[in-house]
Amino acid sequence: MLIYPLFITDDPDEETLVPSLPGQKRWGVRSVVPYVRSLVEKGLRSVILFGVPCKEGVKDPEGSAADDPEGPVIQAVKTLRKEFPDLFIMCDVCLCEYTSHGNCGVLREDGSIIRDKTVRRLAAVAVAYAKAGAHAVAPSDMIDGRIWEIKQGLIDNDLAHNTMLMSYSAKFSGNLYGPFRDAAGSVPSHGDRRAYQLPPVGRGLARRALQRDIEEGADSFIIKPSTFYLDIVSDAAEICRDYPIATYQVSGEYAMMHAAAEKGVVDLKSIAFEAAHGNLRAGANLLITYFTPEFLDWLDE
Repeated sequence: MLIYPLFITDDPDEETLVPSLPGQKRWGVRSVVPYVRSLVEKGLRSVILFGVPCKEGVKDPEGSAADDPEGPVIQAVKTLRKEFPDLFIMCDVCLCEYTSHGNCGVLREDGSIIRDKTVRRLAAVAVAYAKAGAHAVAPSDMIDGRIWEIKQGLIDNDLAHNTMLMSYSAKFSGNLYGPFRDAAGSVPSHGDRRAYQLPPVGRGLARRALQRDIEEGADSFIIKPSTFYLDIVSDAAEICRDYPIATYQVSGEYAMMHAAAEKGVVDLKSIAFEAAHGNLRAGANLLITYFTPEFLDWLDE
C-alpha cells in the first residue's frame, strides 16, 4: 500500500537534506542503495523515482536529459532492480525537472504548451524507463492525450504487458508543491501550469479526466494532492471502481503536518495516521507518502 518517493540526482554519491521537506534527501544512485536496503528490511515494497539533474548545462527547452541512458532515473532503475529484485519500482514521467524553463512540456514563444510535441516526448521517456526495467510509469504532466500516446508507445515496443501505466489523472494546481519543487529543481521560470493542471474548483474536469484516461488505456489512477481533495478520491473510487487508486500526499501537506507538530498543535504520528485513514476511507488503496519510513516503524510497534 505504501509507496515512497525518492529524489535521485546525477551525482552518484550525493546525500543532501532538502530544508523545506523535513527528513527527505536528494540521493545519488550509489548512496541511495544502503538507505533503500534499510527500508526494504523493514517491509518497504514500492518506490517512485524522481530525477533531479544538477549538472551545469543538462537542461534544455525540450527536456532532452529525461531519457538519457546515463541519467539518474534510468541508472537508478537498473541499480535498484539488481539490488532489490522484489521491489516494485515506479517512475514519475514528466519533463519539468529537465526543461530549462521548468514547465512540464515543450513551449511556444508565448509560454503555452505544444501538445503534440510534448506528448511524443513524454511517450519516449516512459518507454525508456520501461525498457530500463521500471514496473510502472506514472505521467504527472496533465497534458491532454499523453496516456494514449504512452500506451501506444508501450504496445509498439512490446512493453505494455509488463509495465503498469499509472496516470496522474486528477492533479490540481495550487499552493502545496513548493517543497517538492525545491527538492526537484522544477520551479517554472515562466509560463503557467494552471493552463494544463486542474483548478482547485475543477471537480467536473477531474471526473472527465479520469474517464478520459480509462478510455486511453490507463491501468491505475493517482489523485494529487490528497487531504484537500478527498471528494475527488471518492469520485475516482466510483468512476474507476475496478482499478487501483492512489493518492499522493504532496510535499506541502507533509511539511504542514511537520510544522504543526513542531508548534505543538498536533501529534505527528497521530495526524499522519489520521490523514492516511482519510484517504483510505475516501476510496484510495495505495498511498504515495513521504511518511513511508515512519509508517514502517510505527506499524511495527
